[in-house]
Amino acid sequence: MGAGAGHNYRPNGLGVETSICREPARRNGERVRIVIADDHPIFRDGLRKLIESQPGMCVTGESSVGVEVVRLARELKPDILLLDLALPRRSGFQVLKDLAGLSSQIRTLVLAAAVEESSILEAFYLGAHGIVLKGSPREVLLKSIRSVIAGQYWLDSESVSIVIEALRKSPPSQNGATCGKDYGLTPSELKIVGKIANGSSNKEMGQEFRISERTVKHHLTNIFDKLGISSRLELAVFALDHGLVNRG
Repeated sequence: MGAGAGHNYRPNGLGVETSICREPARRNGERVRIVIADDHPIFRDGLRKLIESQPGMCVTGESSVGVEVVRLARELKPDILLLDLALPRRSGFQVLKDLAGLSSQIRTLVLAAAVEESSILEAFYLGAHGIVLKGSPREVLLKSIRSVIAGQYWLDSESVSIVIEALRKSPPSQNGATCGKDYGLTPSELKIVGKIANGSSNKEMGQEFRISERTVKHHLTNIFDKLGISSRLELAVFALDHGLVNRG
């Protein structure tokens, strides 16, 4: 497998490759360090080249076997781990469990071949920060990486519906004791929150409330600011976890 420009790859015979990043640092002096864990060499090669084409991103290592991923993560301390769940010699689920014991804060973006409810839910319960389909356009893949880097969660619309429905069926958490608190949200904003928790789109909310999509976006901006969150998924989780919407 050829190395990308500006990197020296060192295979060790165990399905692992590490590299020395020689890309210019970003303005804050940091690079986003990424490890790829997938057992398909052609896919890894294409993914590495895509990442290395982006300023400020650096692939520091690769692995094709699950048993080596945690060791690689411990040694290289990447910012992002791109993880295939179907790794040989230790599944991606076991890798997620092992990563939970590391002191370093590694954000994991799962690379999925298809949307499967059980896999999505288990991955998030085990600490994944996002799930992106392998067949996604390159723009979507890069956006998912940037979102996870920024501390957000990433899911496509189909996966969001699965996670939200699971949360609605789950028992209330300890935070449910705050039910009745509106967190400074107006009645109109609370209605928007309820619809987000039910998986409604901006267009659907605009039609139901007889307002423009621009007004819906304005409400969402205010809601995000008041609650200190940055994505629809986080808003849905917050709403369901804090009693801002009735559980179905």
